[in-house]
Amino acid sequence: MKRIWWIPIGVLLLTGCVPSGNDEAEVVGTEEEVETAIIPSMQLDEQYYRTLLPYKQSATRGKIVSRLNSRYDIKEAEHGLLRLSQQQFSPDDYYFQEGQMITDEEATSWLQRTSADNPNGLNPEDGRSSAQQEEGERPDPELLAHILEQNYLVKTEEDKIRLGGVSIGLAMNTVYYSSIDGIPYEESISKEEIEREGKRMADEIVSRLREKEEMANVPILVSLFAQNNRNAMTPGTYFAYGAAPRGESEIANWNAINEAFVVFPTSGTNEQYRDIDTAFRNFKQDVELYFSNFTSVIGKGFYQDNQLHELKIEIPIQFYGSSEVIGFTQYVTGLLMDHFPDNIELEVNVTSTNGAEALILRKAGEAEPIVHIYE
Repeated sequence: MKRIWWIPIGVLLLTGCVPSGNDEAEVVGTEEEVETAIIPSMQLDEQYYRTLLPYKQSATRGKIVSRLNSRYDIKEAEHGLLRLSQQQFSPDDYYFQEGQMITDEEATSWLQRTSADNPNGLNPEDGRSSAQQEEGERPDPELLAHILEQNYLVKTEEDKIRLGGVSIGLAMNTVYYSSIDGIPYEESISKEEIEREGKRMADEIVSRLREKEEMANVPILVSLFAQNNRNAMTPGTYFAYGAAPRGESEIANWNAINEAFVVFPTSGTNEQYRDIDTAFRNFKQDVELYFSNFTSVIGKGFYQDNQLHELKIEIPIQFYGSSEVIGFTQYVTGLLMDHFPDNIELEVNVTSTNGAEALILRKAGEAEPIVHIYE
């Protein structure tokens, strides 16, 4: 939910020397292959990993766009896995790198259905006989949508960088979209089924990864992500995670994750969201008193363990004068202080057809927000 303000250190690499204040280290890979990398000296926040330069993209990077249902799911599948990885791989001790262990060919094979031609497929067999296919019966739904990999590197006593751990995210379908003879259909999949099959797939993936030399003795974290449907305004969430200790080929234990994204104002009757929903509706009403020509005011809340952790609010406006934007932003900032408790993180984006107009940020526990008006 937070914005990350990146410093363009990478531009300095064009000079061919190590930028001032950064460290140079050797990265040891397969069969003791050694590469030189730059470690940025600045860590923007304790929750962000430092990333080695030059940046390496995952071989499976492009698949996520075509296999996940929405940009919301794409973003949360990646960011949520980063958040969960912090429990296993501390940002103080580990460096981040996109996944390098699963090849594009392996990911393609694993994401397909298992069959005589592709025994490595993790999705279930089609399940239909030739006659059933001719009659137009539906196949068993595909359960696994995508495999995400993140690598966490650690510096050794010899000041070399080695692989220290791997996180795997399995994005599971809660709705399977397909078509028969050009006629689209969708089929819901129960939470119980994707959890059962996701855990089975996790053990199989860990076992396969252990066959790789670099992966034989590093901890592997696997997390299960439930996609939301295509038309949802919020992403899905991770619902379980487990770790395979060094050298082990199965997950040692599984832990439930209690997270949820909620749109405000909400149309539901869940008592858990009532207080914040009431506060948001009052905030929205006061916002609309300032100017009547709004299209909408939408809030998206992120809950962890039934507690609101972050609230992001989008306010589109239809006026463009600088003085109006300044006055409106000041007014909204005061409303935030009046309507929402200070134990939640707030982010308000004021936008127009010209783009971003103003940003208001308040971290949890802080009395005063940070306000920026774009020129």
